Order: sequence, then structure tokens, then C-alpha cells
Amino acid sequence: MEFFQDHVFLSRLHFAFTAMFHIIWPVLTIGLSLFLVYLEARWLMTRDLRYYHHARFWMKLFLLNFAVGVVSGIPMEFQFGTNWSAFSRAGGDIFGHLLGFEASMAFMLEAAFLGIMAFGWKRVSPGMHFFATCMVAFGGSLSAFWIMAANSWMQTPVGGEFVDGKFILQDTFAAIFNPDIFWGTTHMWFACLEISLFVIGGISAWYLLKRRHTEFFLMSFKTMIVVAIFITTIQVINGDGAGKSVFHNQPVKLAAIEAHWQTNPPDEGAAWNILAWPNKERQDNVWQIGIPYALSLITTHTPTGQVTGLREVEPEDQPPLLVTFYSFRIMFFLGVAFVLLMLWSVWAWKKGRLTVERVAEQKRLLYSWMAAIPLSYIAMEAGWAVREVGRQPWVIQGLQRTEQGVSPLPAATVAGSLLSFVAIYTVLFIVFIVFAKGLINRGPDFSIYPETAEK
Repeated sequence: MEFFQDHVFLSRLHFAFTAMFHIIWPVLTIGLSLFLVYLEARWLMTRDLRYYHHARFWMKLFLLNFAVGVVSGIPMEFQFGTNWSAFSRAGGDIFGHLLGFEASMAFMLEAAFLGIMAFGWKRVSPGMHFFATCMVAFGGSLSAFWIMAANSWMQTPVGGEFVDGKFILQDTFAAIFNPDIFWGTTHMWFACLEISLFVIGGISAWYLLKRRHTEFFLMSFKTMIVVAIFITTIQVINGDGAGKSVFHNQPVKLAAIEAHWQTNPPDEGAAWNILAWPNKERQDNVWQIGIPYALSLITTHTPTGQVTGLREVEPEDQPPLLVTFYSFRIMFFLGVAFVLLMLWSVWAWKKGRLTVERVAEQKRLLYSWMAAIPLSYIAMEAGWAVREVGRQPWVIQGLQRTEQGVSPLPAATVAGSLLSFVAIYTVLFIVFIVFAKGLINRGPDFSIYPETAEK
């Protein structure tokens, strides 16, 4: 129980819990808002009422999700001043600026047009409403960019120098567009789209399985299959690019991800450990199942490419290994499963099994899409665990250690705050589930029509 007397550990756990809970909501907000843009655009172009009713139905889930995201996100930002005041003082010149950009440019853009999007269906022109929906979607993606820019800077801090425990900003452009920004942002943005397509597809699959509004939800289900063909493929490419970025910019993190201890000689390839049990005390793996030369091929595209091992740094500078190693594998193997689910869905469609008459019989496929909803979130959370835990013991990579960035608070105070957050967020999650369940059980409201449509 000594961990619960360590204010550094408790502060890390506190922020980890808050961040992992909060991130559930904006990832769906980003993808679902883009789907709403698509639906509304199709409605304006075709005047097909199915698109209008889809937009009205999915917007309810979007608004509920957005509300919980705002409520859970605001306390997280205050933690930079309460639990991480030393980090805020050290990196505030750039980190504070980037979070300020996110609030003023992105969140305010969303907030400004959200009311029109939610309540302006018959109060503003269709063109104005569509513009508001586009601005909300754009604001969501812009928010993701600024947040990822701040986090990417923590991974690869450039654009200034660290003087007397404080980062002095000299080049804002370089700090924003740091070496991690491209792959970090694109990998996360497409993860948002991937989660959203599985949420939309999984909920649609539930309706198809229950034989409720089959023709209506078969349209959204098939749309998500088409989207999945592109998104799952692009995400594989993004994952490869993100891995290479880590290889070049954070070699110790990569070594922890792969439980790779010894830097391989120039004429000998590094093996990729499918499974292993890394032990920091032994500075080796207790056991491992690997593929010879595979790690060199993945990271350098040559069978004997050199990969830095964990033993190149002192044990105190090595990340927590079990969390980093197995979180990556959870993310990786779930990503493979999503690709397989996409291929299975395309095959079923090609075989003529996704028709109004036959789709409800594809129970295994539909249940798999429903299961993909929580699994996609698990994959995303695992990816963030790799990203954040793999950076340890640094809060600003190579410049400020985690214990140097934490506020000197009593452990009991942090523990009490953490327990309060767990209780409040649990209630918040239950409230969301109750309201979301009610929305889904009621289903779409086909009694509402736009003013220009014939009933």
C-alpha cells in the first residue's frame, strides 16, 4: 500500500483516470460530427428524407456525448494548476499557449454554432444550418489538433531551450510543428473516425438484429462498412508511420514497447517479440516469443537494421515495461481484428447477405460489430497508455522528470480528490448510459419533417 502514500504516483493516477475518462467523449464527437455533415449534405443534395431523419437521430447522441465531454474535460485542465503546478511553470510558455489556442479557436467555434446546429432546424435556413454543422465539425477537429500539438511537444520538445527549470520559447512555429505532430495527430484523428464508425455501425447492427427499422439502419450500417474500408487501411499506414516516428525520436520508448533490451550488432537483425515478460530488475525478458529480424524490418525496412535497446539507458530512465509492452499489443491486435471485421463485412455484402430480408440472420457479424464498440475504445485507451506511460520517467521528454513536475501536495489530499473524481465520474457515466439507452430504445422519430418536405 506504499503507492497510496506516494503523492507523485497518486497525482499520476489522478490525471490518468481523468484523462482516460474524458477522452471517451471527444473522440466520438469528432467522428460523429463529420458523419452529421455528410448526412446533412446528402439531404440538401437529394432531399431524401432518410438522410434528414438519420441526421436528426444521430444528432441526439452527438449532443449527449458533447455535454458529457465538456463536463468531464474542464476539471482536467484545472489539474495542470493544482496537481502539476511545477510542470505548468516550466512549460507554460508553450503548453499554456497551445491549450489557450484550443479554447479560443476551437472550443469557442464549436460552442458558437452548437446552438444553431441543435435548435435551428426550422429557425434558420437549411444552408445556414448546414454551415453551423460544418463549423461544429471543424471546431472538433481543430480542437484535436491543438491538444495533440501540446502533447506532441511534451513528447518531442523543440522551439526553445530549458533554462533554470523553465522552457524559454524561441520559435512558436517549430514548437507547434514538432517532430511528433504529424504522425501523432493523424494517428489520433483517424482513431476518432474509427471509433465513430464502429459506434454508428454497432448501434445500427443492434437495430438490424432486433429487426427494427431494418431498411433505415441498413443504410447507415452499409455506409460504415464503406468508410471502414478506407479508415482501417489508412490507420494501419498511420500506425506504421507513428512507429517509425517513435523509432527516430524516442528510441527508449520504442525499446520498451518491444521489450528490446540489447542493441543489435550491425550485422544481426533485431527480433520482434510477439509476447514476452520483461523484467527491469533482471534487465532482460523472463521469457519471450519472437520473430527473428522482424523488428529491424518493421523499423528500418532492412533485415539487419540497428534498433536501440533498453540497456543503453540507466534503469531509472526506462519506462514502466509491462504497461507499455502489453498496452501496445492490445492496441495492435485489436487493430488487426478491426481490419478482419471490415473484410468479413465486405465479403458478406458481396455474397448478398446484407439485404433487408437476410441481414438479421447474420447474427455473428452483427454481434461482432456491436462488440467493436467497446473494443475500439479499449484500443484507443491502450494506445494512449503506450504514448504516455512510454514517455516516463519524463513529463517533458528529456527535460523535466515527472517527480519534478508534480505539485507538493499531501498524499491524503490527492487520494481524497481522486476518490471524489471516481465517484462523480461513475455517476456521470451511469447518467450517460441511461440517457443513451433511452435514445436508442426510442429510435428515430419519423414524425418530424423539414418545412420544405411533403409529409
